[in-house]
Amino acid sequence: MKVFKFGGASVKDADGIRNLHSIISNHQDDELFVVVSAIGKTTNKLEAAVQAYTADEDWTPLLEAVFDEHEQLLSSLISEKCDAHTALEKIRTYAFAFLEADTDGNYDFLYDQIVSLGEILSTKIISAFLNDQGMKNDWLDARKLIHTDNNYRAASINWDLTQQRVVSAWEWKKSDIVVSQGFIGGGDHNRMTTLGREGSDFSAAIFAYCLDAKAVIIWKDVDGVLNADPKYFNNAELLPNISYREAVELSYYGASVIHPKTIKPLENKEIPLWIKSFIHPESDGTLINTNTSEDSKIASYIFKENQVLISISAKDFSFIVEEHISDLFQRFSNHRMKINTMQNSAISFSVSVDADKSRLGELISDLQNDYEVRYNEGLELLTIRHFNEKIANELASGKEILLQQKTRHTLRMLMRDHSKK
Repeated sequence: MKVFKFGGASVKDADGIRNLHSIISNHQDDELFVVVSAIGKTTNKLEAAVQAYTADEDWTPLLEAVFDEHEQLLSSLISEKCDAHTALEKIRTYAFAFLEADTDGNYDFLYDQIVSLGEILSTKIISAFLNDQGMKNDWLDARKLIHTDNNYRAASINWDLTQQRVVSAWEWKKSDIVVSQGFIGGGDHNRMTTLGREGSDFSAAIFAYCLDAKAVIIWKDVDGVLNADPKYFNNAELLPNISYREAVELSYYGASVIHPKTIKPLENKEIPLWIKSFIHPESDGTLINTNTSEDSKIASYIFKENQVLISISAKDFSFIVEEHISDLFQRFSNHRMKINTMQNSAISFSVSVDADKSRLGELISDLQNDYEVRYNEGLELLTIRHFNEKIANELASGKEILLQQKTRHTLRMLMRDHSKK
């Protein structure tokens, strides 16, 4: 069996869903576990509704628009009334009733209970459409398969219980095709949880690991893994084959094609991962497996905007020692801020983080209770894997380098572009 994963861009409209059907039609000799994200920008729209709710603003039109859009999409795919219409109406009723009855107000909890519905909506529609086209499938609820803790928006997996549930569901399936959701899971007390933004790739890896899949294919709107984001770099090249290790490095440094947590479960069982284009499904794409011989042949460039450099020192100008660093790491963890780069000297500890407005201010306020804190905003972080000095100097030309780190394979530069002021 194989695991297919389709992202929101691949199923953003009726034509995209018809294309999904076409791709699956070319693999009728395989048993398929199909993992689907929320349609188009649904996650962003549901996020906006939750943000409006927590800000005590009018959230109902935002939520209504999401459900209206899905009803219209379903009607454009299936002309007759079907069970999916009833399912969508039940989900709509639940969403409004939940928010109207909420007394908690915890943003992360509310986020997971509402934003996770995007994947339920998309898979209800897609499963119904496939059935309507004669492609029999079983719709499985990932909330009952992937068991997690209740760490909302970044839930951790209970692997043993998840494997038991996934294997059992697969054994009881009635069709060769299963449709389920990415991004979401189920915690204790029947609470919905999410695995972090872009977590649908990770979901595909979880299902593949549990079922010893022959391969995972992630269908994207790009030809495969490119060595650079075409938005920032001209002449981006396809990486035909990279190793699991290289894929982990690229995703850790911020390459957006693959979710960072996706690789390890597949590497543990040596399950090949293909990144292929849903626009050109006949193209080879990128293969990620155990082969390391191709890793260093093409340099890769990863660019992250909206970075903040935070420099922390002791208030009494004493040295930054192990106990300080341990305390600082704990505070970053408490505020759920991922550190992108770090560097320490005798009296300071400097890190760069994404400019997450909802958490950055609280982190800095916390640090200022016990440390001297300075920070620079509006920075750019460039990571080059398998770099050469000439290209690195060209990319840094005219920019102020605030922090630089270099290893044998990787160069990282945190820069300020004064021309953008």
